[in-house]
Amino acid sequence: MLQALIIPALATLAVGGVAYVFLYPLLSGERRAEQRTREIALADMETRRARKGADAATSRRQQIEETLKQVEARQRSRKNPPLAARLQQAGVRWSKRQYWFGSAVLGLVAFAIPLVFGQAWYIALGLGLAAGLGLPRWTLAFMKKRREDRFVEELPNAIDVIVRGVKSGLPLGDCIRIIASESRDPLKSEFRTIAESTAIGMPLGEACAKLYDRVPLPEANFFAIVIAIQQRSGGNLAEALSNLSRVLRDRKKMKAKIKAVSTEAKASAAIIGSLPVAVMILVYLTSPTYIELLWTHPTGRIMLAASAGWMLVGSLVMRRMINFEI
Repeated sequence: MLQALIIPALATLAVGGVAYVFLYPLLSGERRAEQRTREIALADMETRRARKGADAATSRRQQIEETLKQVEARQRSRKNPPLAARLQQAGVRWSKRQYWFGSAVLGLVAFAIPLVFGQAWYIALGLGLAAGLGLPRWTLAFMKKRREDRFVEELPNAIDVIVRGVKSGLPLGDCIRIIASESRDPLKSEFRTIAESTAIGMPLGEACAKLYDRVPLPEANFFAIVIAIQQRSGGNLAEALSNLSRVLRDRKKMKAKIKAVSTEAKASAAIIGSLPVAVMILVYLTSPTYIELLWTHPTGRIMLAASAGWMLVGSLVMRRMINFEI
């Protein structure tokens, strides 16, 4: 009799326990609370990950901004480079003493020649100043422009060499040394200077930044900025340099297009500027006594000086109108 009562009681207790285990969390909301807790924990983890990524992106952006500010400060300080920097930018090996000595000799020769032929002293002085001060500066500017044109012509090819080398697994320093040994001047000498600077312990970003001191071009500045940012904050160097190479080639195409479009305007300006001088020479050849009043009579001298001044102003205005900076 007792056994018959115990068995149903145990069975009821077992069923009740099983029901308690499976039904109580649902009825009491405990399972829902656990699920909510897990959701909150997952959301908190995602928030931390996002915050960490945002902090990393913010840090990278700050590093890029600092690099760009430093480059901009260097640009402002290089607007008026000293004579030694201008000699280096022109690619000549003269010292400052040699430059000033040559300028003095040239000025004295230009001053003496008019005096030998019986010209007035003020004419000789003007020619001497023009030859001693103006001609050397013009020569340096011409040599600098020619050297920069050669550098811009070869720079996209050099960047492509770096991109292919980095993609194939070569270090950036080895790619720079390849360019320093295989390319043509002035690119060869400039990249050799970068390689030698890094060999003695200078950081690569700083060595590339000094490239803009020797070649003050936007293209050289772009290259230095890309290398400096990659050295400070990392990133895909091959992709960045590939984009830079494409930009430099597009700039080159744009310059060629603008040059072709502005050729007609430059020819018109040259014809307009030379027409008064040509007419003056023809009139002098046909009737010299008629035009000699311009430099023999005081009123004629004033008119000639005023005409020359207005012609100079017109030439400068036309030059400003047909020059385009990219």
